[in-house]
Amino acid sequence: MPTDLKSPVVRAFFDRPTGSLQYVFHDPASKRAAIVDPVWNYFPEAGAVSTESADEILAYVADEGLTVDWVLDTHPHADHFSAGPYLKEKLGAPHGIGEKVTGVQKLWQEMYHLPDLPTDARQWDRLFADGDEFMVGDIPVKVMFSPGHTLASITYVAGDAAFVHDTLMMPASGTSRADFPGGSAEDLWNSIRALLDLPAHTRLYVGHDYPAAGAAPQYMATVAEHRMTNKHVKDGISKPEFIATRAARDATLKLPDRMLEALQVNIRGGRLPDPEADGRSYLKKPIGRFEPR
Repeated sequence: MPTDLKSPVVRAFFDRPTGSLQYVFHDPASKRAAIVDPVWNYFPEAGAVSTESADEILAYVADEGLTVDWVLDTHPHADHFSAGPYLKEKLGAPHGIGEKVTGVQKLWQEMYHLPDLPTDARQWDRLFADGDEFMVGDIPVKVMFSPGHTLASITYVAGDAAFVHDTLMMPASGTSRADFPGGSAEDLWNSIRALLDLPAHTRLYVGHDYPAAGAAPQYMATVAEHRMTNKHVKDGISKPEFIATRAARDATLKLPDRMLEALQVNIRGGRLPDPEADGRSYLKKPIGRFEPR
């Protein structure tokens, strides 16, 4: 296979209110593509949803003449709703996530007291296991199980690009938190070291950035750059040092503003609860489950 066919074209899209990065990657030869971690916009002050982020992706796909083979989630996000079902409907592409999502569903089903919620991940079309492989055009994609931020997180390694979700931040920011239910700093360390064993030139695309108002987000650094400069996990930092640093940092972080809304949507695969008798959907919050930070 020619080497240049193993390097996908990657386009990033940024949702500034949540700091979320979304991606479209495609094979330049065949124009086959996949979408990673699309955002369904949610406005908590109004209880309203909209599709401008997903529609921006749809416009790009149309303008570039791409055929989308997959809509992919890396994990159930705690800060934004997944636009996977919306894009699946618009594009006819299957919606996938890691197979360990069932554990996240069961965890949060109990927290939200949703005894009737199916927790077998039937809300997605494909559940990926560690080591699974598929093709997007001539771009080989391999799935890596990358727990730590959540117990279900996966990475998609597409040729020389890897979509590492909320495992790594940009080198100057370090890594993502591991204090959500089901998270683990030790697991996060192990996942990151596996990512940093990828070839040095591999492009790592992160899930979040929080630039100053008006500034553009930063979202890609190579394995080599992370190993040299990532402030939490660069070469020379030990596992115990990382775990201590991560725990200290996590203790200072408040919970994401949209977490209690986002997770009850995302454990449904990016769908609102079924409408009630008045035709509207309602979200609920478990009062007293979490302490204020």
